[in-house]
Amino acid sequence: MPPRRRILFPPVSWASPEGVIAVGGEPDAETLKAAYARGIFPWPHEGVPLLWFSPDPRFVLVPEEAHVARSLSREMRRGTFGVRADTAFPEVIRGCSARPRPGQDGTWITAAMIAGYTALHEEGLAHSIEAWRGGRLVGGLYGIALGGVFFGESMFALEPNASKVAFATLLANLIRWGFALVDCQAYTDHLASFGAVEVPRTRFLAALKRALRAPARPGPWELEVGPAEAAAAFNGRREEGDILPP
Repeated sequence: MPPRRRILFPPVSWASPEGVIAVGGEPDAETLKAAYARGIFPWPHEGVPLLWFSPDPRFVLVPEEAHVARSLSREMRRGTFGVRADTAFPEVIRGCSARPRPGQDGTWITAAMIAGYTALHEEGLAHSIEAWRGGRLVGGLYGIALGGVFFGESMFALEPNASKVAFATLLANLIRWGFALVDCQAYTDHLASFGAVEVPRTRFLAALKRALRAPARPGPWELEVGPAEAAAAFNGRREEGDILPP
């Protein structure tokens, strides 16, 4: 049996002002696991070796502090979309790879990254959250779960609100399962609308270290809370200050 490869990243305090902490390497499953556990994620850019980032500040969402807009809550209660987990991971990651990212020059989800995340999915660590309508996949997102942290990677939607319903439903399930943190990486208005905030990198890394001690929840996942129940729970939290006790 060949010796296990040792994966080394420099201290994140060495990151550039843009958050770059390392250059090169491959986004295979072992490297991805080592990176995420250290608060580092890959982001390919065209014309340069693979870049690895640990930005400061970091954009994060505490599931217990999340909120859902009333308009989205109404959409979830209408039952327009069914939401499933881990039934169409390859389709979701391909949908995300085809999605343009306005104002960003990264080539984003390359073939090598698809292979790496697919390997993690086969290990039960990477997950797809899927919005379905009429038997057709119309949106969703994927990410990695380690301990009590969900590291969100990308989302796509072929119909309005599809990915939002999927994400809100995921949040309700993460609360049910006791997840402490969602890593959103870098600021977007979309995720800010759910309550994600920028925090200093040191604070994020301390929270990450604590959350990684939680028991793993390997896949394939089966969601315990559907969109309508998630909407009702978020509405109830607005009124009572509580949501989905474990």
